[in-house]
Amino acid sequence: MYIINTYNKIGQVGLDLYDKNKYVITDVLDNPDAIMVHSAPLHDLVFGDKLKAIVRVGAGVNTIPVDRCTENGIVVFNTPGGNANAVKELAIAAMVSITRNVEAASSWVKTLKDSESEPGKAVEKGKEVFRGPEIMGKRIGIIGVGSIGSRMAKACSDLGMDVIGYDPYLLPMRKKDLRAYLNFTDDVTEIYKTCDYITVHVPLNDETRDYIGAAEIDMMKPGVYLINYARGPIINEEALNAALLSGKVKAFATDFPTKAQLGIETVFCTPHLGAGTPEADENCAVMGAKEIIDYLENGNITNAVNLPAVSFPRAAGARVTLIHSNIPGMLGMITEKVAAAGLNIENLVNKSLGAIAYTILDFNTDFPESLSNELAALENIRRVRVL
Repeated sequence: MYIINTYNKIGQVGLDLYDKNKYVITDVLDNPDAIMVHSAPLHDLVFGDKLKAIVRVGAGVNTIPVDRCTENGIVVFNTPGGNANAVKELAIAAMVSITRNVEAASSWVKTLKDSESEPGKAVEKGKEVFRGPEIMGKRIGIIGVGSIGSRMAKACSDLGMDVIGYDPYLLPMRKKDLRAYLNFTDDVTEIYKTCDYITVHVPLNDETRDYIGAAEIDMMKPGVYLINYARGPIINEEALNAALLSGKVKAFATDFPTKAQLGIETVFCTPHLGAGTPEADENCAVMGAKEIIDYLENGNITNAVNLPAVSFPRAAGARVTLIHSNIPGMLGMITEKVAAAGLNIENLVNKSLGAIAYTILDFNTDFPESLSNELAALENIRRVRVL
């Protein structure tokens, strides 16, 4: 039996995919085979020796010690796109809200509750304070045109905006598909210098932390609107707050407000609500469960952040998977051990991702435990599994 440990509440529709004859689902940590987690921090978690995989039921993996997982031969999955529509919808709502002063206007109207008369006349006198422009015809720059950013681009285009995108990691064919509703730039400074709105949709990592700072904000048009429904530290807080107070940034919408930003009138903030819909919870739970099941039962990897994608049908006998360092001669050492044992490899796939590699060997026979132990003893092998 495989043990699946759940952190946070995981959508039942995803948990129902686990065959009860093969899996035990528990929220009690008991040296599980896999972990499903929303946003609970796992950096201080002591890994059991059985732990083979962690799936983030969502996109961001900053709460997971990815490097330590890789060293221990633990695959870290996420569910890209599962909550993309939910984030897109809230980002659009936030953009309209900061443009039309919706939050401030609504709060002001509610102050009229103690008035002796109906609010109609007072509203007519006061509404001029809250007037804001339309977004139609304005230019928006989208930094990061993945699952969320591409949906954001389509929605903004449909709303009549001029959309420009920047994503140096997007494949050329994908860019070609998206050109129907946005133009791409290879120079992110074009976005800073020309856009009325700028929204970020990139993961948080060493490269993107403080991605937008004082120098970038200085390039922007006076009165620019900024939107961050990706991760807070992507925009440098000190530089952003100064720009908000000076008026260089007209307004800022975020799902990750800091304490200081809560006191700034032109900050529109929500409580990390971007992916907080029942539909997104279900989508991500289903994706995550399928990824875990396919990996535990077949060794296939889809949507891992620390290992390459490898997926293909199995042969009739044993399947052996190996996580190992991506160094010259490693594959040769593995196949030499197999050949010395008199076994014939039916299928072999080897792929790498940076310093780590993943190899799948298929056989039409059983695979002896003694040979598995020999492979595990090789230097630079992180994990060997026989399925």
